[in-house]
Amino acid sequence: MNYPRYGQFGVLPPVIKYLMLINAAVFLVEISLPAEVSNQMVNFFALHYWGSELFRPHQLITHLFMHGSWTHLFMNMFTLWVFGSKLEVYWGPKRFLNFYLICGIGAALCHLGVLTYENVELSKHISEFMNEPGSDAFMKIYRDYDLNSGSFAVTQLVNAVMDYPNDPTVMENAKIFLQHFQEEYRNMATLGASGAVYGILFAFGYLFPNTYFYLFLLPFQIKAKYIVGTMIIMEILAGFRNVAGDNVAHFAHLGGVLFSYILLKTWNRNNRKDFY
Repeated sequence: MNYPRYGQFGVLPPVIKYLMLINAAVFLVEISLPAEVSNQMVNFFALHYWGSELFRPHQLITHLFMHGSWTHLFMNMFTLWVFGSKLEVYWGPKRFLNFYLICGIGAALCHLGVLTYENVELSKHISEFMNEPGSDAFMKIYRDYDLNSGSFAVTQLVNAVMDYPNDPTVMENAKIFLQHFQEEYRNMATLGASGAVYGILFAFGYLFPNTYFYLFLLPFQIKAKYIVGTMIIMEILAGFRNVAGDNVAHFAHLGGVLFSYILLKTWNRNNRKDFY
């Protein structure tokens, strides 16, 4: 079969066009609603840890159509357009859409696996502190988790724990704080199409590795395989570095890459062009 020779910037295929429109429309609704209603929308449609009372199975898909900021939305949709257009033309709309959704759901499942590990570890550390409260146990949790990400001021509490480690009142306040933090941590929302987009990104690098791109203001072109490889390596490093305050779901991105690789290898083994 001969495929149209569109450049990656030369066409806006139908699936990508509608994905961009839907994502933009959903985000406009998010920011247009009153804060309380918008929060309810996030709680219902964004992805939550399966152990949270806010988790619903449909979130595995609906979180792909929600974003946290204009920058978040733009970067995902721009990357989808740049790297996805050629794939949709090459595969056709149905196969491309299936690939996009499977990568997105796969990324969500991988992220849920990471959230399970993190929540179990946090619960273990907090239980240890509850049984034997002390400054060392508290500071370990403070260093390993971004306690400042919660809605409770922590600076004064940290100072009090360090200065008065044997004060029962201080330790009781620390217990209350950690209980609240654990609940917030369990109920954190994840949203965005990044997992699916990373799947598209990897597929482009896998199928068209020697396609050249101009990158930012560099005066020379770079092959797709180097761009994709660099981005994946950066995600691996960022995921394992676990910097406090980093709210990016790096392992969800890598999950999208993993499922992309599995699908590509499966399709290649079956030597099929059509997938429904």
